[in-house]
Amino acid sequence: MRCPFCGNGDTQVKDSRPTEDNAAIRRRRFCPACGSRFTTFERVQLRDLVVVKKNGQRSPFDREKLARSIRIACRKRPVDEERIERIVSGIQRRLESSGETEINSKFIGEMVMESLGGLDPVAYVRFASVYKNFREAKDFEEFVETLGGLTE
Repeated sequence: MRCPFCGNGDTQVKDSRPTEDNAAIRRRRFCPACGSRFTTFERVQLRDLVVVKKNGQRSPFDREKLARSIRIACRKRPVDEERIERIVSGIQRRLESSGETEINSKFIGEMVMESLGGLDPVAYVRFASVYKNFREAKDFEEFVETLGGLTE
């Protein structure tokens, strides 16, 4: 593993342990060249997933992009990072175990909406505003009215 600080290719593993959800291995590493310490995560990847976007463009599934979009929706909300990681891991596991290698972006968006709906109503509406491409305040009003008991 290359050191992210100095680029040295020879780093040492100082400690390894599973993450809380046992979905990854957390490794603490040390760079003998610059003395820096950093953490890496090792995850099982069952298959290479390709995301098919609305316009037909295909791109590799990016776990970090999924996590980033959920973090943005949850920003300044009482949602801890561990819950977000569990959501991302759960979605990734479901996608990998679906048996499909090409996944429609709409399917991923629906999975995120389902997860956020049970997590935090504000994060749910934030994500929906981008996912459903709200253009005006009226779009927000109509969407919130359809939520019913979720926002109460």
